[in-house]
This record gives sequence, C-alpha cells and structure tokens, in this order.
Amino acid sequence: QVQLVESGGGLVQAGGSLRLSCAPSIRTFTNYAMGWFRQAPGKVREFIAGINYSGDNTYYADSVKGRFTISRDNAKNTVFLQMNSLKPEDTAVYYCAADRGFRWIVQQSTTPAYWGQGTQVTVSS
Repeated sequence: QVQLVESGGGLVQAGGSLRLSCAPSIRTFTNYAMGWFRQAPGKVREFIAGINYSGDNTYYADSVKGRFTISRDNAKNTVFLQMNSLKPEDTAVYYCAADRGFRWIVQQSTTPAYWGQGTQVTVSS
C-alpha cells in the first residue's frame, strides 16, 4: 500500500515561511507526478502546486504563484513545498498527493490516486 507522510506544518506569523515535506513510500517514486493541495474549514480541497516525475515541469495555482515553490529530490524520495510570504488566508490543512502522468496536475484535479493524511498550517495576523 502506498503511503504519503507530510511534515513541517505548524504555526507561523504573517509574512513568515514554512517548508513542508512529503515522504512517499513509493518504490518507483520517479514514475509519479506529485502535488500539494489544501483545505480550509468550510471550503473544498483545492490544488496548490504540482511537479512532474523528473522535476523539470511545475504548475501553480494563481493564489500561490510567486510565493510558493514545489521541488523534489528523487535521490531522497521526497517532495517539498517552500511557502514564503505567508498570509492568514493560507491557513489550512495541506495534503501531499501522487499519481502517474501530469494531466491531472495541469487540470488541477482533486482526485489523484494517493493522498497523505495532511498537516496543519496556521498563519496568524
């Protein structure tokens, strides 16, 4: 069974930074595109950022462009989300996701094959 474990969430003041990590237990990690999603209370889960299997193509939601950066280290079997200039409206549970191909990321699909359990990010004013 594929499992994805997120870490790095926490409490930060507005304007600060956090880096989330996702360590998937996927033997063929380089065959998967990876994505980050978030869900705030009372809202639907939304796509934030995605990266293809080799790391040379990325895609971002308009709400985080210029502030968040997704990257991956295939040698360490890990994907990251660097979050800078955080705002209170970024407060949400952040989820790591994985699936093959890249179309699901371009289309901002909320139905990837595998999900992590989520990590809470809280940005205070």
